[in-house]
Amino acid sequence: MTVKKKVVAPLPPRLRPGTVDERYQRQLSVLGEIAEVQEVQATSTEALIEGARDADALMTSWGVQITREVIEGLEKCVTIGLASVGVDMVDVEAATEHGIVVTNAPDAFIEEVADHTLMLLLTGWRRFRHLDKMARSTDEWFDSRPMLNQYPPLRGQTLGLVAFGNVGTLVARRAKAFGLNVIAYDPYVSSLRMVAEDVEPVLTLHELLARSDFVSVHSALNRETHHLIGAPELDAMKPSAILINTSRGGTVDGAAVAQAITSGSIAGAALDVLEDEPPKPDDPLLGLDDVIITSHVASASSMMRPASEIRAAREISLVLRGRWPMACVNPTVLPRVELERWQPVSMDRGPNR
Repeated sequence: MTVKKKVVAPLPPRLRPGTVDERYQRQLSVLGEIAEVQEVQATSTEALIEGARDADALMTSWGVQITREVIEGLEKCVTIGLASVGVDMVDVEAATEHGIVVTNAPDAFIEEVADHTLMLLLTGWRRFRHLDKMARSTDEWFDSRPMLNQYPPLRGQTLGLVAFGNVGTLVARRAKAFGLNVIAYDPYVSSLRMVAEDVEPVLTLHELLARSDFVSVHSALNRETHHLIGAPELDAMKPSAILINTSRGGTVDGAAVAQAITSGSIAGAALDVLEDEPPKPDDPLLGLDDVIITSHVASASSMMRPASEIRAAREISLVLRGRWPMACVNPTVLPRVELERWQPVSMDRGPNR
């Protein structure tokens, strides 16, 4: 009888009801023949290491940090599978040093994020918070039209995309339907790919910021992109511009955004992600009428969880069966591990770390 592999799932901060088999029904539909899923406590680093020490694989998503200390405590782990696009909850460099393949779900819920980005753009452009407040006040009911009369129509304005991966591409397609001109900055993506989407590539971030009426951030969070949009970048934007972020909160300096809006350097912001989630009560962004905030829900839909969980399980299954995964975050590890290469290496997207 073949001994099944052990796939460990660190318990998230909020646990869904049911048994392990019920909670991981989708993943087990993929992994069931070769592995069993075991939940372990993740209330501390020590608890996570103790429960995952002999795991063949880790399967996790947002809410649990897989640090260098955790990775160094894993004795058998060959892969860490993430049911998310972002990988900033894993120390990828440490995983690479220890020969552990890290995978993600780069295309599991990108349509939803693109839709949410356009929602934020439209609500920011039409000053939705102000309109809603005015419509609820008899005294201000007639003030909303004069307010909107100050702003130009959407058609012909410029949307600047910071990063042009899967989500950025879908945002560009949607934006074109509204008559927006779209430009993009991404040093890791071929300009030919942008041109094929009728998107104008720009050579520098500063050029994109100076030209854009809307700046939408879609980059991964890593050392290079931490506070990619800070005070100097905000100063480079038009005073009429609106900043949108549906990537990771750490890519934008929230305090600098609040200051830029207060001083009039930019007109407003529409944010699905923040540096601190949930935000502290004294976060200056919370008190600004020209800031729209949603609670890191851009990816949410009835399809999001099933698609991401199954995709993560498929990636883990490939590695446990001795094959290269489809979405490897740290491809430099692949030549050093005993896995069969069965597909060409894609160069369609930039680094995740």
